[in-house]
Amino acid sequence: MTYGAVIIEGHVQGLSNTRALGEAGIPVVVVDMTNCLARYSRYCTGFFYSPPFDSDDLALFLLDLARREGLEGWLLLPSNDHAVYTIARNRDALGSVFKLITPGTDVIDLIYNKKNLLDMATELGVAIPTTFYFNRTDEKIPADLKFPVITRGRFGLSFFKAMKAKALMAETTEELREQLSHIDRVIGPDKTLTQTVISFDGTNRTVSFTAFCTDGEIRCWWAGRKLREHPWRFGTATYAESIECEECLESTTRLIRKLNYCGICEVEYIRDPTDNNYKLIEINARTWLWVGLAKACGVDYALMAYRYVNGLENTFPDDYVKGVKWINYLTDTWFSLGAMFSGRMKPGEYFTSFKGKRIPAVFSWRDIIPSFALVLLSFYIARKRR
Repeated sequence: MTYGAVIIEGHVQGLSNTRALGEAGIPVVVVDMTNCLARYSRYCTGFFYSPPFDSDDLALFLLDLARREGLEGWLLLPSNDHAVYTIARNRDALGSVFKLITPGTDVIDLIYNKKNLLDMATELGVAIPTTFYFNRTDEKIPADLKFPVITRGRFGLSFFKAMKAKALMAETTEELREQLSHIDRVIGPDKTLTQTVISFDGTNRTVSFTAFCTDGEIRCWWAGRKLREHPWRFGTATYAESIECEECLESTTRLIRKLNYCGICEVEYIRDPTDNNYKLIEINARTWLWVGLAKACGVDYALMAYRYVNGLENTFPDDYVKGVKWINYLTDTWFSLGAMFSGRMKPGEYFTSFKGKRIPAVFSWRDIIPSFALVLLSFYIARKRR
């Protein structure tokens, strides 16, 4: 019997995972709350609308879907943090029907609550940005707080959903006080953290250090960095590149062992030019937006996960191709034009960046319909995902 995989959320990374498994001859079903790109892939054998990812109704829906569609024993592969948390919360029930690569709440609570994660990192000697926690708007702002600072959610997606921004930057004490007051009216400052912004020297882009782990040990890893993102400096990648980053291996190894982590993870770091240390930003217990770049470089996380949960022989590469670039042409062109008009980027810098090998985020001659869907659905997807 051939078991398949259920991809939860079918945007760009869900499409990449659908293609990775489908190309290996593995049947794939896609589940999403809204219309999505992966449902139009030639490798998608079925698409189903789901309840909200952050609701336990998602777990009930998946259990019913398995019964109706004969998906018992299939892998659940989430591409969304809310789905990760719901799967972790309902791991016993879902694990009795599906094969899971998502850790339980004992691990998820340590990494998705950023205060827990940063406390653990400090205990392990992993460098983090200077961090403050405000529980009330009238708390005294420390005199040694160095500006600019960013305030973000201890739970990132919940903050983004409420505030319509991944982070808020403040240049002065007065601006931070105003932001905390606004946050207090929406979600409460006790659900946030404030960090000194790591200065940008033109080279220290956000690094995604990714790994496949079993029993707290890294079996293989891959690293890339954001070249362009939206919003500027604190956003989602529109253009990225595979790189060498041995410097992050030791810190990630300590974190993975402490968590006894099993599965796929993405660990984000930024190098601080003031001390040249890579500082931990967050961990995601899933694949990330540009996971297709890792596959193009020789590290196929979706296939590793499938083979692992099914007890099949796995090949863990000990190297990968560096210098390959990934681009979402639709978003990168739009936001790059805005950056050039605002003076944040020079036209020459933009055109020079296209040197070397690159792969598109969505376009594929072997699976072309999602490319048309991206153009036709772009405004719909943007509106629904806000």
